[in-house]
Amino acid sequence: MGWGGAFGGGQNSTQANRAAGLPFAGIPPELLARVKKIREREPEHPEPDIDFRPDAYDREPFTLWRFLAPHRMGLLTAFALVVVATLASLAGPRLTAWAIDHGILKNDMDVLIWCFVAYVAAILVSMGASYARIRYTGRLGHKLMYELRVKVFSHMQRLSLDYFTEERVGRLITRMTSDIDALANLFQDGLVNLMVQGLILIGITGLLLSMNVELALIMILVVVPAMVGLTMWFTRASDKGYGVVRERISDVLTDLSESLSGIRLITAFNRRAHNVIHHRNVVGDHFRANAHMAKVGPAYSAASEVIGVLGRAAMLLIGGNMVAKGELELGELVAFLLYLTMFFAPIQALTQLYNTYQSGNAAVKKLRDLLGTRPSVEQKADARELPPIEGAIELRDLCFGYDDAKPVLSDVSLRIEPGETVALVGPTGAGKSTAAKLITRFYDPQQGNVTVDGHDLRDVTLESLRSQLGVVPQEPFLFHGTIRDNVTFARPGAGEEEVLEAVAAVGLDEVVARMPRGLDSPVFERGASLSAGERQLIALARAFLARPRVLVLDEATSNVDMQSEAHIEKALDNLLGGRTAIVIAHRLATARRANRIAVIDDGRLVELGSHDELVARGGFYADMYATWSAGTNGQG
Repeated sequence: MGWGGAFGGGQNSTQANRAAGLPFAGIPPELLARVKKIREREPEHPEPDIDFRPDAYDREPFTLWRFLAPHRMGLLTAFALVVVATLASLAGPRLTAWAIDHGILKNDMDVLIWCFVAYVAAILVSMGASYARIRYTGRLGHKLMYELRVKVFSHMQRLSLDYFTEERVGRLITRMTSDIDALANLFQDGLVNLMVQGLILIGITGLLLSMNVELALIMILVVVPAMVGLTMWFTRASDKGYGVVRERISDVLTDLSESLSGIRLITAFNRRAHNVIHHRNVVGDHFRANAHMAKVGPAYSAASEVIGVLGRAAMLLIGGNMVAKGELELGELVAFLLYLTMFFAPIQALTQLYNTYQSGNAAVKKLRDLLGTRPSVEQKADARELPPIEGAIELRDLCFGYDDAKPVLSDVSLRIEPGETVALVGPTGAGKSTAAKLITRFYDPQQGNVTVDGHDLRDVTLESLRSQLGVVPQEPFLFHGTIRDNVTFARPGAGEEEVLEAVAAVGLDEVVARMPRGLDSPVFERGASLSAGERQLIALARAFLARPRVLVLDEATSNVDMQSEAHIEKALDNLLGGRTAIVIAHRLATARRANRIAVIDDGRLVELGSHDELVARGGFYADMYATWSAGTNGQG
């Protein structure tokens, strides 16, 4: 049952499910009214304003200011609220001084009452502006992080396969989680508070100078340089430290990801204790990086606190002497000391804000590296749509290597006619799968080109190309969901009859029949609840349902038993009729059924012909077939 059915079902759907022996999937009648109210309160979620085209990535370096620029009006609103809250908070000491000098010392109750009223009003204004600013920036911050997560994920979807081959999954997860969270903290807690504390420092400095220039200059010339020197030391220490912290958390998540993905192998080889030790060492590196910063931060805080206390003591001594001489009023001295206390409070806060800034800045650098990575397989700006193809494929003088110094394919030329099935065979590492990846344009050749119906793959859009291709990899990937979800992955809108036809065509219907919920039986992450053969059958059904004009089978029958392989081969005879197919197989029982066999050895095409022709030729393929026949006793 789809989502609409699940929410819309009531007594009738419940009874129907029970009658059919299916699990309960309806909403009890007594809860329908509550469900309706919840749905009415549920906010609408608009489509994200993100262009997912392969060539739509941002070509300018990612910076925090470029990211925030489209929201400058929102930031100005937040800044205005900060100004209001800051001005209101700075009124307190000035009102205190006025109350002392003109109310208490002159025994004027009216002045005290007005100062009290003004003080309460200033507090209320400051509280209101702060509340509005925190609420506003919080909503804006979540919106920005939503856009950033979609932006980063979209860019990952555009990147080519070589990037994911070379990059560790844990590091990419770090970019999407820890780094973006650090950036969220920088915006919500760092930048706005930086404005708050900066304005307070500027405001207090101006007020101190307006109250008594001599005291203010003493403070600026003696206390401020000590704080500046201490801050410069802290800046250098934290710059290096937070870069290390970001690297270590990336290592932690990478090790965790690999351990969870390889838990079966870890269990099989009894390596759990070893993995615990290894992960403890990785976490230990992260702990030591944070422990270093935990020493630097408190040292700065303690030293700045000492400077603040000594500064206030000096101002009390000098200012008290000025009051005794009649050079300064008592209320002004009290206000000066209160402002001085407020002056050092922002400096203490800036210590923590700088920590947040450094963490966020390190995250910006990591995200800039990711978003600055360009797909190695790029779609041209003037790429055209590939029309419906017949399936004629031609490889012309292909040269390719994952490493430029180590070519995998050299001068490979091959033409595949529409509707023809060609098997690629050869030793492990000869370049068979690489040739298939070039045909599907997962990679681009260093030399030569690949054409489909005369169209160079580099001249057409990726979507129009891959929508007409079907791929069954050697290791099929299944998503968390149901069997139906995984089969219809390539064609979400496929009808029930088409799904059942694809399931029956590959022999998956027998597997589905054994499942308690049929096609709606759950498939856990990576298909952990299924056997290797069952996972492969689902992948085959997925490819067949897509109805591609060209189908690439990369060792597609390597993980199924002989009986399933024979069943699949029979289905291939029916379903590949009129379609071009490239079959990569170590099992020569599959290869010999192809129209032609291309033998690849050491990156070169060494033989080409039908099974009978190559056997009669007595060359490389004939030796392979003889060895295979001896190993299978001529069966298959």
